[in-house]
Amino acid sequence: MENSKIVIGYLIYLPIVITLTIFVSKSLFKNGRLFMIDIFKGNEDIALATNKLFEIGFYLINIGFALYIMKLYYYSTTTELSYQRLMEMLSMKIGGFTIYLGLMLFLNLFLFFRGRRKSKQSLRTPISPKPNKEEL
Repeated sequence: MENSKIVIGYLIYLPIVITLTIFVSKSLFKNGRLFMIDIFKGNEDIALATNKLFEIGFYLINIGFALYIMKLYYYSTTTELSYQRLMEMLSMKIGGFTIYLGLMLFLNLFLFFRGRRKSKQSLRTPISPKPNKEEL
């Protein structure tokens, strides 16, 4: 009976974490598009291609991590796994993944802002001319 409850837990866990990952990714990269266009100084083709690659990487890392931590542990020789305990285990697992996803979101935002700042700095810094061979 415990194995069937664990399988039920997996059937609840997987759709939730995958849906969360897709929702966060779509929101982040839809809004991150403008940052990328700004970072690449209006070159929309490169900006959108880079944004799409970041989105794919976001999916791979986060869904991979969700699958990696999927295992539900229940060790007891005296009591059977109850539905209450299963829900508590799932809330810990999904809650932990949600916190992780939030951290990944802020990491990506940090990278967007950093890239934008670097892009703005490169516009402000004058390019010094190369010295002639005679000056060396």
